[in-house]
Amino acid sequence: MKIAVLMGGTSEEREVSLASGLAVVRALRDRGHEVSAIDTARGFVAEADEAQLLPEGVHAQPPSDLGRVLTPHQLGGIRQLTRADVAFLALHGGEGEDGTLQSFLDLVGVRYTGTGPLGSGIAMDKDISKRLLRDADVPTLPWRIARAPDFEYDPDTIGDYVGYPCIVKPSRQGSSVGLFVVEREEDLAKAVQAAGKFDSEVMIEKFVRGHELTVGVLGDQPLAPVEIRPKKGIYDYESKYTPGMTEYLCPAPLAQEVTAQVQAYALRAFRVLKLRGYARIDFILAKEHLYCLEANTLPGMTATSLLPKGAAAAGIEFPELCERIIGLALQG
Repeated sequence: MKIAVLMGGTSEEREVSLASGLAVVRALRDRGHEVSAIDTARGFVAEADEAQLLPEGVHAQPPSDLGRVLTPHQLGGIRQLTRADVAFLALHGGEGEDGTLQSFLDLVGVRYTGTGPLGSGIAMDKDISKRLLRDADVPTLPWRIARAPDFEYDPDTIGDYVGYPCIVKPSRQGSSVGLFVVEREEDLAKAVQAAGKFDSEVMIEKFVRGHELTVGVLGDQPLAPVEIRPKKGIYDYESKYTPGMTEYLCPAPLAQEVTAQVQAYALRAFRVLKLRGYARIDFILAKEHLYCLEANTLPGMTATSLLPKGAAAAGIEFPELCERIIGLALQG
């Protein structure tokens, strides 16, 4: 099968995406497929040059030296993409995960893995997705939104409804980019302005301490929950992508009824947010109460990422997982 793996892009998660994409490329080639690597910012990457995409590993910083990037017209002119049987999307954040690229691929008639434009946009917007989750009786934490240009908010509403400590984060970003924990009211304005550098909408959300969990969904099947134990206390960008900063337990050491409940919530969230193919749904378990945090429509896809960990617990090794994701895309 001819497969184009799309990776890189221009979001703050560019390097994470490159790591995912290269892992998928290697896995699919090992299964005998004809695989092309395509950086959506730069174009087709020759096999001999792939190793240079991430010469020093993943860093917790946005891209700064991309220069001129591909236009949609130029991307659509890459024959390794237009002649592929399917495109495997290994992009994270930005136009790769918000539905923009998915709309483009629909227009040019290229099949692709994962969720379509509508579900991608819904899941990327944490405000909209939390409203839908709440209406579908998937518990989520209280929140408010501060919007550009002034990012104004009512301090009394934040104090009474959200409370302290609280999480401040861009409403439409991933990988915990621009995330802050605010313990005191006097520190909130500074955190909101800092998060506002990444998005025109900033979410102020109640912060609770508990067990961080994530559940992958493959097709219509929830996978084993994974418990995330960051050593610094919060699962931010550094904790996610710095080796040794986080411990992962899979399957998560949960009571059977809790496992069943978090998997049921994950599947309900997957459906109500109009997701497709595969995704990862994040939760926190605090004092025996589960809260859904967000959905990831294009989760990390290295062999040690969270979705592959849940799949491995079900006996699905990484190369087979990649093929299953492709199979779901081809089913329509």
